[in-house]
This record gives sequence, structure tokens and C-alpha cells, in this order.
Amino acid sequence: MISSLIRAFPSQVTSSISTSQRDILIVDDTPENLRLLSQMLMQHGYNVRKARNGKMALMAVQTMLPDIILLDIMMPNMDGYEVCQQLKSDPKTAQIPVVFLSALDEVMDKVNAFKVGGADYITKPFQIEEVLTRVEHQLSLKQAEAEIRELNSRLEERVKERTQQLQAVVHELELEIQQRKQAEHQLLEMALHDALTGLPNRVLLAQRLQNTITRASLDPDYHFAVLFLDCDRFKVINDSLGHRVGDQLLVALASRIQAHLQSEDTLARLGGDEFAIILGNSPDLNHATQVAQNILESLEHPFQLEECEVFTNVSIGIVFGDSYRTLHERNADQPEHLLRDADNAMYRAKEGGRGTYHVFDPTMHQIALERLNLETELRYALNRNEFLLHYQPIVHLKSGKIQGFEALIRWHSPTRGLVSPSQFIPITEETGLIVPLGQWVLKEACSQLRQWQKLGLVNDSMSISVNLTAHQFTQVDFCQQLDQILAETGLSPHHLKLEITESTIMDNQRSAQSILQQLKSRHISLSIDDFGTGYSSLSYLHAFPVDILKVDRSFVQSLDGSREKLGLIPAIFSITQAMGMSAIAEGIETAIQLDQLRHLNYEFGQGYFFSKPLPSEAVVELLKQDPQW
Repeated sequence: MISSLIRAFPSQVTSSISTSQRDILIVDDTPENLRLLSQMLMQHGYNVRKARNGKMALMAVQTMLPDIILLDIMMPNMDGYEVCQQLKSDPKTAQIPVVFLSALDEVMDKVNAFKVGGADYITKPFQIEEVLTRVEHQLSLKQAEAEIRELNSRLEERVKERTQQLQAVVHELELEIQQRKQAEHQLLEMALHDALTGLPNRVLLAQRLQNTITRASLDPDYHFAVLFLDCDRFKVINDSLGHRVGDQLLVALASRIQAHLQSEDTLARLGGDEFAIILGNSPDLNHATQVAQNILESLEHPFQLEECEVFTNVSIGIVFGDSYRTLHERNADQPEHLLRDADNAMYRAKEGGRGTYHVFDPTMHQIALERLNLETELRYALNRNEFLLHYQPIVHLKSGKIQGFEALIRWHSPTRGLVSPSQFIPITEETGLIVPLGQWVLKEACSQLRQWQKLGLVNDSMSISVNLTAHQFTQVDFCQQLDQILAETGLSPHHLKLEITESTIMDNQRSAQSILQQLKSRHISLSIDDFGTGYSSLSYLHAFPVDILKVDRSFVQSLDGSREKLGLIPAIFSITQAMGMSAIAEGIETAIQLDQLRHLNYEFGQGYFFSKPLPSEAVVELLKQDPQW
């Protein structure tokens, strides 16, 4: 496109500007993100400016207009969407391309970014090669548009100058108009197609999908379906074989998918390893699922890329136009809603084992909305002091006296009431909220035991047990955080026991050895929770300084007084005896279970037979009673 215009005015247009002249403004509230991204961009010759928030960004833009802005979405006070809207509403800054950089990866997040005027969207974590390519692409588009405006201006001047020159002027004018239209057409093609595969991009897909929806609303005999595809294991291939092979795989994948589509169908690349298909004139849902099955079967054969065979497959979500319209009449004319629900169905396919397809069910959208609302409420819950701890006694089975307590988190939501940890803990782990939440649990539990000590309610042998997640355990400064909590609460480390699962250790073996040794040096006891349900490997018990094994409740609850139901319980106790450990039986609910465990010489146990988890006020009353079971 631009090459043809340069040939028309060789003395007036330059091909490009050097990267040292290109000014990039990075807006991100995370200093580490700013530092790393600016460092990498400056290494490639760009002039980089930084802003920590939206207000600073708007001030920086007014001071000097950047060539491009890399903008984070999730920022305090003023998010990226609002910053972009203000930039686009000001004629002076409206032409500056804005590329969103965000960890948000939902379809609606990306659609909203383009709605407020974003030029591109890069999902974190990103590869610097991708950032550089997209930055260069946007700068090239911006330069091309400037060149076209300049050429158009000069073209108009030339038309005025040569109006008097009749046929010669007319011939030259027609030639230049043709070149102008060709350049505009090429720009439009660039804006609507994916540079790597040549397929329609997200913008063109949305236009075609809107046309398809309109046609279906006018013609009751016209039916369609939308398929959302995500490449399985693409990141592994990209990281191991390189981005060039990854790009070759995407091109080959698109070609193989296209072979199963008809001329009225549309295959688009949405970005990364995501594709979408509009099946035009799809007679019924069976046709859509058959197309999906054909695509999956074709991908069972390897791709030959640079003398190496690569196997990959896709997960596919399907939305059929007729059923969707029936269920969502109000929003059936919104392409983004179709793509959103197809995307949700695709993730359900991934959960089902990858390399398969899943048809959209309207309950999936409600589940997604509920999960989003729950996540939003969780982000405020910690600051609003909505979490609390309950404490379940750990009993010395021979004496029947309380030996310690396990701290168990609860969420008292003002709208939902008391929420079970099974509902919110997985979300906190996925979002990273588990780290500050885990710190709060540790500090609250230590503070509570220390308070009971000061009140004289517990003796010096009493301990508090706190569960750790893998996210907490792998924090580089976890031991330093723990030292600070113990110092602030005044609790001796001898009274603290940390519980982790086998998988936490086995999945982080490199760091586990060091962390566990540091905990041991602080005289903090370590318990393996739910033992017997995971690896149950004696090798790691030898390698790591473990003090206690907690027998999973599934073993204990099967006890009925007979020897046949003992299962692994005697074997686990023998392991603890041989290795100098203690054993705690979880889930004791009946006197028969307690009696069997006592005959097996188990030292400690906990369960509803003794007490359910209690709030701190109820624990105080229980301690005053000094119960003995």
C-alpha cells in the first residue's frame, strides 16, 4: 500500500523513522512491570516514558505527545478504560494509538478495550517479541496514515494547480486518485485481517457476525452457529521450539481448519492461539457438532514443521444461533454475547479433558456471572474485615484433653451469609488473593493463641495449626513474613504448626527443602495434611523434616469396629512410629471410631465427636469447662 504511494512521490515521503525517535508512554501501577517493560523497550532503541496511574498519564501526554501508549487496565482511581476514553475525546490526543496490556483475558474485557478506542490488546504475561511486533505494527499504521494524509493534502494542491491543464491534468489526477484508493483499500485490509495468517481479525468477525444475526432475524429458514477454538499446548510448543515454529503452527492449523469449512463460513483469528468460526447456513446443531468433530479428527495427525513433527489439538465451544436466540431474546443481536458464551463453552471443553467440544448451556453464563460477582466481593471482603477464624480442637486421645486447635477460615458475607471455604478458596488461589488472605489467617491465628495464653486459658503445651496453600509456601519471602508475624503477635514459634499437602511439597521440591529447613530451624512443626490421598511416598518423608502426619478423614470415617475396615490406618501409624513422627486422625465422629484409634495407639485426633469448628468466643467457654473426652 505505502510502497505504491512512495513511488508516486519519491522525493517527498520517507520510509520510516528510527526507533530512537519513537516515544512510548507506559502506564502501569506496578513499578516492577514499568521497570521491566521500559528496560526491554529501551534496549530496542525506543524512548520510553512511564506513568504510575491514569492522572499522571494524562499529564504526561499533555506535556509531550507520545507516538504510542501501552496502557494497563486494572489501576486504582482511574482504570485504563477511562484513561483511553479521555484520550480519544480530546482531538489533540485522539490519534495516539493505545495498546492495552492486561492480565484480564475474558472476551468482554477485550471487547470493552476496543469499544473505548483501543488499537490492540496484549494479554499478560506476554512475550517481549509480541510486544515489539505489535508496537511496531501500530507505529507503522500511524505513520502510514500520516503519510496518506500528507499525500492527500498534496494531491488536492496538485488538483488545484493543474485544473487549467485540461487533458494532461485529468490523466495525472485520475492516476493519483487510483493510487489513493488503492492505499486506502490496503489500509482497510490491514485493519481487518490478521497479519500472520491473513484471516479476518476480531473486528471483521464482529461485522460478519452482526450481518449473520441480522439475516437470521429476517429469514426464519436461515440458521447459523458460532465455534470458539483454542489451541491446546500451544504455549509449550512456542516455549520449547520457538516463536517462529509457533507462528508456522498457527498458519498450518488455520489451513487445516479451513479445509473443513464452506465458502459461506468465516474462519477468523482472534489473537494468540484463539480462532472463531461462523458456520453460515448451518441447518441444525448436529451439523455444527459434526464440523467440530471433523476438525478434531483432522488434528490427530501431526504437523511437519522445520523437520520436526508437532502434535496439537484444539478445544471447541459451540453456540447454535436458534437455541441461543430462544434463550437470550433480548441480547441475541449482540455479537460479543455470542462470542462470550462460545468462549465459556470452550473453557468447559478444556475442563473436560481438552481436545474435545462442548455446546453452550445457558447455565454456564449464570455460573460465570456468579463466579465474577463472588470474585468481586472477595476483593473487598478482606478490607472490610468479613473473614473470621473458627477453631477445631485437636485432642490427646489417651487423656481426652485438648492439645491444640486447627484454625479454619470462614467468610461471613453481608449478602451471602457464612460462605464455605470450598466455595471461595479456589477463587482466591486463582486470583492471587490467597497470599494476603493467608497472611491474615496466620497473623490472626497466632494473635488469638497468644491472647488465650495471656488470659491463662491454655497451658504452655497448647499449639495452633494453620493450613498453608502452595501459593503461600512458594512465596520467596514467606519465612520473613512469618518472622514478622511472630514478632508482632509475640507468639513463640514452638506453639505454631503449619499444615501443607503432599502435592505442595512434591510440586515444589526445589524450594521445599530450603523452606522446610528454615521452618525447622525456627522450631516450627510441620504437618502433612490429608495423608494417604496423594503421593503417599516414603521418599519425601525421608528427605524432608516432617513432624506430623494427619490421616485423611476418608480413612477414619470408614471405621465401624471391625478389622476389615481399618485399611491403611495401622500402616500409617507404623510409618510415624518408625520415623519418629506423630499422627493425628481427622474426622472422628463416633465413639467406635475413637475406641479403635485408641487401641491402635493413635496419639491425637479431631472431629465432630469432640467439637465442630468454633468461633473464638465459644472456644473461650470450652476452655473454661476444661473438657475431657
